[in-house]
Amino acid sequence: MATQNAIDWPEEYLPGTGDNFVSNEVTVAGATAANVWRHLVGTSEWDCCYDNVADISFPQGGGPELKDDLVLSFGTFGFPPLDAHVVEFAAPVEGVPGRLSWTAKQDGTLEERLDVLHARPVEDLPGGRVRILIQEARIGHPAAAPAGERPTPMLDGHQAWLDGLASASK
Repeated sequence: MATQNAIDWPEEYLPGTGDNFVSNEVTVAGATAANVWRHLVGTSEWDCCYDNVADISFPQGGGPELKDDLVLSFGTFGFPPLDAHVVEFAAPVEGVPGRLSWTAKQDGTLEERLDVLHARPVEDLPGGRVRILIQEARIGHPAAAPAGERPTPMLDGHQAWLDGLASASK
C-alpha cells in the first residue's frame, strides 16, 4: 500500500483546534511536481492560476520567487494585505515531495486579529500523476465567521487555486 505525504503541523495550528480549517486536494495526470512548483513559488505567476490574490509585495526585499524565510505581503479573501512569512520551503526532487508553508498575520483588536498557517505538499505519484494539497488553519475572529458560510469561501477559493495550478502545470 502506498502512503501520501502529510503536513507537519506546529501545535498552535493543529487542525480542529482553531477557528477555521480547510483541506483541498487534486491529483492530476500529465503534470509534474516540478512544473507545479514553478507556478507555486513564482508569485508573479499567481494571477495566471488564481484571481483571489492582490497587492503582492516584499517589504524586506527579495521576491518574486518564494524561498525559505522570505517575508511577503498580499491581499486575499477581502482582507487587506497580510504579513506573511515562508516557514517551510523544500523544492521537490526525485522521490521527495516539495513542501511549502507560510504563516500570515493581521494585527489589531481582538475582532481583527488573524493568524494563519497555509501549507502545500506537492508530490509526484506513479503513472505520471502529481498530487497537490492545500491545507490551511486559521485562528481569530475574522476566520470564525466564514467557517460557517455555505458555500465556504476559503474551501472554494483554494479549490480554484488548485484547479488553476493543475491547468497551468500540464
